[in-house]
Amino acid sequence: MEAEPASAVVRCGGGACAGGGTAARPGAGGRGWMVRGGLGRAMALLLCLGLTAALARGCLHCHRDFSEKFSFYRHHVNLKSWWVGDIPVSASLLTDWSQDTMKKLHLAIPAEITREKLGQVANAVYQKMDQLYQGKMYFPGYFPSELRAIFREQVHLIQNAIIESRIDCQRHCGIFQYETISCINCTDSHVVCFGYNCESSAQWETAVQGLLLYINNWHK
Repeated sequence: MEAEPASAVVRCGGGACAGGGTAARPGAGGRGWMVRGGLGRAMALLLCLGLTAALARGCLHCHRDFSEKFSFYRHHVNLKSWWVGDIPVSASLLTDWSQDTMKKLHLAIPAEITREKLGQVANAVYQKMDQLYQGKMYFPGYFPSELRAIFREQVHLIQNAIIESRIDCQRHCGIFQYETISCINCTDSHVVCFGYNCESSAQWETAVQGLLLYINNWHK
C-alpha cells in the first residue's frame, strides 16, 4: 500500500486523521455542487474536533461547591442507615463519585461542559442529595440504592449537557467557538466546531473558506 501524502493528513493530538478527495458543496437550493482542494483536510479536522476522546474525571468535581457538598455527604453517611453494611458501601460510592462518573459517560467527544450547564447539573444533583439527607435513618439497602439512582441520573445529565452544546453548534454556519470547562483539570477551555446551518450557497462558500483558513492557521 502506498503511503498517504502528507497533505491528506490532519494531525489531531498525538495521532492523525486521514483526509483527501472532494466534498459536496450546496447549490442554489442548498447542497449540490462540488468544491475541490482542501476539503478532505477540512472534513478530517472536523473528525478531530468531534471524535477526540478525553480522559476526564467526571465534570461535577469542577463545580465550586462540590468539595464542600460531598465532604458533608461523606461525613454524615453513618447516620443514614440502620444496617451497618450500608455505611461502607455508601461511603465508597461518595468517595469514588467523580472517577466513576467518567467511567460511565462513554463519550466519544471531549468531556468539556459550559459553566451554565455545569451549574444546572450540579444544582440538580445537590437538590436530590440534600433531600435524601433530610430524612432520618433508612431501612437496610435503601440509602445506597438511592445514591446509585442519583449517580445514574447525574451521568445522564452530564452526557446530555455536553452533547446538546455540540448539537447547538449545527445551528450556526461555519466555524463556531464556545467557552467550556475541561473536565480533565477544571481549567477554562473552548470547543471549536463547524456548523452546517447555512441558508445559501454564498454563506456555505464563506463558511468553507473560513474552515480552510482555520486549518491553515492551525498548522502554522
